[in-house]
Amino acid sequence: MTDLSALSALELHYQASKLLADYVECIDDDRLEQWPDLFTPDCLYQVISRENADRGLSTSAMYCDSRGMLQDRVVALRHANIYAKHYYRHVLSNVNVKGVERGELLVQSNYVVLQTLVEGDTHVFNAGKYLDRMVATADGLRFKSKVVVFDTYRIPNLLVTPL
Repeated sequence: MTDLSALSALELHYQASKLLADYVECIDDDRLEQWPDLFTPDCLYQVISRENADRGLSTSAMYCDSRGMLQDRVVALRHANIYAKHYYRHVLSNVNVKGVERGELLVQSNYVVLQTLVEGDTHVFNAGKYLDRMVATADGLRFKSKVVVFDTYRIPNLLVTPL
């Protein structure tokens, strides 16, 4: 991929939207083994409450600081954790490319995650915003950092799958 600062605003928006769509599709289609590939090797993935983010507190519901940690999370999900079968469906909105800073594309977007349990009931599981730093790689844009700031005050059950 070319230098991000050389791309038009429309192309930057398209590339960012495509990476976000690939991200939620991996989760929603339960292709979690592919999910870490959307990140750089030295990435940051953090899921943090809005309350902690607003107060500058670092305590997170999920924190991984490398692609290896993301891969470990998937292995644990598949083999170590026990949880009720469920399905996610993400709804993304307001993809806003904020600009390019030191070779990183800054993007903010909103999300809502619907969760359907095996009984068939669907409910809003989580809502919030993504704060992303994306970088150009030989494989296209990848997340250098993805901070998920959730507004949902209480998560109704265990947070095992990435948001």
